[in-house]
Amino acid sequence: MQTINDVHRQFAEYFENDTLKPYAYLLSKRISEGHICISLDNIEADENIPEGYKSVLNLKAPLPSHLVSSDLSVKRPFVVLNNKLYLQRYLQYETMILQRIHQFVSDEKNELRIREQNIQKHASFIESLFIETSRAPNNIQPDWQHAAAISAVMNNFTIITGGPGTGKTTTVAKILSILLKEDTGIKIALAAPTGKAAARMAQSLKEASLPVSKEIAERLQTLQPSTIHRLLKINYSTHYFKHNSSNPIDADVVIIDESSMIDVTLFAKLLDAIGPHTKLIMLGDKNQLASVEAGCLFGDLCEAQHRLNVFSKERTEIINSVLPNQKRVLTDSHISSDSGHPLFQHVVELRESFRFKDDEGIGKISKAIILNDTVSIIDFIEKKNDTIVAIDDGSNASLFSEFISGYSNYILEPDVSIALKKLNQLRVLCAVKEGEYGLFELNKKIENQLISKKLIQKTGEFYINRPIMVTGNNYELELFNGDIGIVRKNSKGITMVYFEDKDGKLKEVLPGYITKAETVYAMTIHKSQGSEFDKVFVVLPEKENIQLLTRELLYTGITRAKKQVLIQGTRDIILKSAAEKVKRASGIIERMNGEAKNNYSWQVI
Repeated sequence: MQTINDVHRQFAEYFENDTLKPYAYLLSKRISEGHICISLDNIEADENIPEGYKSVLNLKAPLPSHLVSSDLSVKRPFVVLNNKLYLQRYLQYETMILQRIHQFVSDEKNELRIREQNIQKHASFIESLFIETSRAPNNIQPDWQHAAAISAVMNNFTIITGGPGTGKTTTVAKILSILLKEDTGIKIALAAPTGKAAARMAQSLKEASLPVSKEIAERLQTLQPSTIHRLLKINYSTHYFKHNSSNPIDADVVIIDESSMIDVTLFAKLLDAIGPHTKLIMLGDKNQLASVEAGCLFGDLCEAQHRLNVFSKERTEIINSVLPNQKRVLTDSHISSDSGHPLFQHVVELRESFRFKDDEGIGKISKAIILNDTVSIIDFIEKKNDTIVAIDDGSNASLFSEFISGYSNYILEPDVSIALKKLNQLRVLCAVKEGEYGLFELNKKIENQLISKKLIQKTGEFYINRPIMVTGNNYELELFNGDIGIVRKNSKGITMVYFEDKDGKLKEVLPGYITKAETVYAMTIHKSQGSEFDKVFVVLPEKENIQLLTRELLYTGITRAKKQVLIQGTRDIILKSAAEKVKRASGIIERMNGEAKNNYSWQVI
């Protein structure tokens, strides 16, 4: 009996139809790479599939109707829609998302007049919230935080996207302040894909300093973001959640941070659990990496319109009417009469960074990466003594060694709480897990250097001062995927792992209770999403043909740093990464724009 090790081939062989097998193989493979579907128009005869399937790949042969449907109402394992082949389940998820967004927009129309009146009623309060941003150095641009806040108050569904330091969480604090000014009893739910991102969201809200009443300030201080899975409440006996369309989340407003990390399955189930009278606001950076699992939903929704940050004449007048500084108003160039798109006025991009300057350092290199500005990137590569950003091809081993020596700060710090903060001041970030420049080898290399300097002694798995990252959710211990801790002995001499809890206080856990964890001197760029460090060292592999190397990956790694980023990679690798953009097949943009509806040119018999 022959054993098949290729999981995609195992899936394809489940179906007896030879014509379908190559497509089933490709679809399974593409889903594992993050795609929701495959475009039948773009399949080439030399696709990267096993030779046995290449010989039967017939691009003109009709697909079997007992397995493939071209009608959404007919349940088959596969569906062809707009010349894209889906697994039925993924098309259902995509359809759920589109339908729910359309419903949001439809339901809000009857509320717009009342919401406009409430904004005018609290005009002086709203203006006071935006005094500081109106004084921003670049007072030529409109105040996009202000525009986003007014839009979120008006809409049932709003996406706010922007890079690091553009004030997404600050904008949320202002949105909530406006909503609480109208009704201090509103129910608010906050969540993020990971526990770490949720904790950062809570901390940012607590640090928001706004001219609000004591009652509103206390509500903002007491808000407790959770993971999305906890918000939806896992039904442990199934893959379903307890909250869904029949049992929606009990909240008047739901706000989700780091939305770019959400895959299509979770995205659909989240939207399904939002009640008909609940406002949903989604935050994220459209230029960041997409989810590890299938889908690039947040990015697709942000890119669905040809132009962002344009509004109707009426909405523009509302936004400008409660703006404290008339130099930052929306002008005629921000008015559009094209209101036919479902997401018109529902996606606002924050374009002004209060952390980085666009013309220097991290702000400049991250912008160059996203725009694939080769001239600017080469300029950074050649300026190796830049005080903010250094780029090195790996030949200067002392650069890496010097960075690693920074870990001595947390190791030598006796106060565990301060040590945790010092640990999170720096991090090595890598693109891949395997190989010389991968996660596992880098963590070993760093451990060996710290051992050689007698900073750590590797006496076992949970050795003293080992930094660990939890890689699975443990709801009983309230430990979540992405939480970072340090191994230390407690006052009784017992080895424990110390974490910060949701209130910023120390929590100790016996190592034996932590079943899923890894050493975290280095972490993957994917895992770093939702985190910030003062300094990062981004290590890129030497091989140019690694599919993971994209501008989104490089941008995400660079923008985890607040003060300094060092990049180890050859000139060719850096330029190739910036030139490659993540491409994940889905039908979201096409279907959202109403293009090619029911246009089935692929034959199904």
